Amino acid sequence: MRTLRTLAAMLCTACLAATAVAQDAYPSKPIRIIVPFPPGGGSDLVARTVSARLTERWKQPVTVENKPGGNTIIAAEAAAKAAPDGYTLFVAIDSTLAMNQSLYSKLPYDPVKSFTPVTLAVTMPMVLAVHPSVSARTVPELLAIARAQPGKLAYAHGAMPAQVAGEVFKSATGADLLAVPYKGGAPAMTDTVGGQVPIIFDALGPAMPFIKGGKVRPLAVTSAARNPLLPDVPMLAEAGAPGVDLQTWIGFVVPAGVDKAIVTKLHQEITAILQLPQTRELISGMGMTVVANTPEQFAQTVRDDTQKFGRIIQAAGIKLD
Repeated sequence: MRTLRTLAAMLCTACLAATAVAQDAYPSKPIRIIVPFPPGGGSDLVARTVSARLTERWKQPVTVENKPGGNTIIAAEAAAKAAPDGYTLFVAIDSTLAMNQSLYSKLPYDPVKSFTPVTLAVTMPMVLAVHPSVSARTVPELLAIARAQPGKLAYAHGAMPAQVAGEVFKSATGADLLAVPYKGGAPAMTDTVGGQVPIIFDALGPAMPFIKGGKVRPLAVTSAARNPLLPDVPMLAEAGAPGVDLQTWIGFVVPAGVDKAIVTKLHQEITAILQLPQTRELISGMGMTVVANTPEQFAQTVRDDTQKFGRIIQAAGIKLD
């Protein structure tokens, strides 16, 4: 009996020692953070904020690699197939982990089995905005224009959460709008600012500079409460689209199989960076709210949102293959 207890103690000590070694030795080489959008969007901004701080803290290069396209699938597949050694991180959004399985009959990654959650970094509402040439200054006025020319008024979207917001808006109001997809929020906003597309649904953070500059006019936000950055802009729920309450989110994950000690270290470092006063100020200025929760809490959010968005997507009849 004593021998078994001794052996168990030795195994426990060995495991603790191995964990400590794994954590202490990491990182010993450059790290990459894969972002599923072009530079300039919300995910890219969050990734670059974290990468700069990690580089300072760890004295190792932490670079951002943009892999846009395929509704985040291209980047997700690359991240899922990366070596599970902690040197590849992936900035996942809600469409990557909680929507795509309802949109596609087959994916080259499994939203749950292919990744290990690190932390849900931020949440933010989306905004419905129009080019200044559009005469509408309220949602009811925009609906009147849309109903006068059904199927001809288009809205730009750079990510599936924005398209889902658009589809929910259409369902709630009966507006017949044409969805125009882009590879990211930045190119979608570029064409809206240029007047090629009159309407956009976009994440509030990256849209704010264009709103402040008068390049687009905000009509409503998709959250359940008004946003402090746009206190005079109503929620969709109070502007003619009852029941609309959608927020998009951005989180960090790693390929499945990464050593738990490394996941713990990544979680500790990234959440510490997100909770820095200067980081919070920067992120809140972009219309985002810092969450920085635990891997377990992030996993629960993915489960909950998979069910919620699955219902919305099915009801809206969205299918991408």
